[in-house]
Amino acid sequence: MKLKGTWTAIITPFTSDKSIDWEGLERLVEFQISQGIDGIVPVGTTGESPTLDWNEHNDVIGRVITLCRGRCGVIAGTGSNSTEEAVMSTRHAVEQGAEAVLLVDCYYNGPSSQELRDEYHGTVAKEFPNTMIVPYVIPGRTGTALAVEDLAILHATYPNVAAVKEATGDLERMARTRKLLGEDFSILSGDDDITFKMMTDPTIRADGVISVASNVIPGAVSKMVNLAAKGDLDGAQKTMESIAPLLGIVTVKVDNPRELPSGETVLINDRYRNPLPVKTLMAGLGMPSGMCRKPLGKMSRAGVEVVRKAVCKVWESHPEVLAPIGKFFGIDVEARIADETVWSALAC
Repeated sequence: MKLKGTWTAIITPFTSDKSIDWEGLERLVEFQISQGIDGIVPVGTTGESPTLDWNEHNDVIGRVITLCRGRCGVIAGTGSNSTEEAVMSTRHAVEQGAEAVLLVDCYYNGPSSQELRDEYHGTVAKEFPNTMIVPYVIPGRTGTALAVEDLAILHATYPNVAAVKEATGDLERMARTRKLLGEDFSILSGDDDITFKMMTDPTIRADGVISVASNVIPGAVSKMVNLAAKGDLDGAQKTMESIAPLLGIVTVKVDNPRELPSGETVLINDRYRNPLPVKTLMAGLGMPSGMCRKPLGKMSRAGVEVVRKAVCKVWESHPEVLAPIGKFFGIDVEARIADETVWSALAC
């Protein structure tokens, strides 16, 4: 199969004591399916894979595969900075029925591209020849990156390496990927805010997105992607513009004050990264979410306001984008957005 369309990098919802909210996860999956999503990606970065233990990790994947079977696709997040762990997790996912797995480049220990190719992606691809392997290139998180040339060698050696999640922000690199790997290879955006650009750039021709924003607006993101894929660029651009404020809050940057021991106050630029902003948004709207596990915590009030203003802007100009949330979860979206106490509680 060729991966295309909109795939939601689903959050892992937690209860107040930070255990997994299994009922909430099921409701989120059902919401995604009801909105016509192409597939779900459990336990990626957005699913807080770094703070789930491996039993939880495998249980989430198994539960999502069971819920989605026959209704939408699943790309199981099985990557690690240990090849042995990645093989073990992939084996579990395959035994549960996964047809594709997402392997993030190894973080922290910083292997070279050659080592990523031979000692990681290639090892897993060889072990599971009937499973699609999707390398996930995100150097801003991992400190390393599989080179396009090594990706091309992998694809030629192991045809099941048939797609890549591109989160480098490097459009020239993506164009080279398309040139070297051809039309049958899938390029999936890993950055919501440049998905439209990646799909409509004639040198890239991306096939879709693994999206964070689609946790909240799966129908609208799918519409944008489907229109772009059909060549309706005007329609896709209009849809993109209607949801642009929410595409721009995957990461939130704000200047927060710090009082030094001397009494002096300085401003520090804090960067609140995925999944904290999207889980804050979902909690604010009343969707199953819970907050993140430590070391992620809560945003400052200024950070929360960035999220709230974005959803306000979309509600005021295109309420139909958010209407499915209210209908599916029984939520008064307008009242939640306007409720000051809701958003105050989400700030540190």
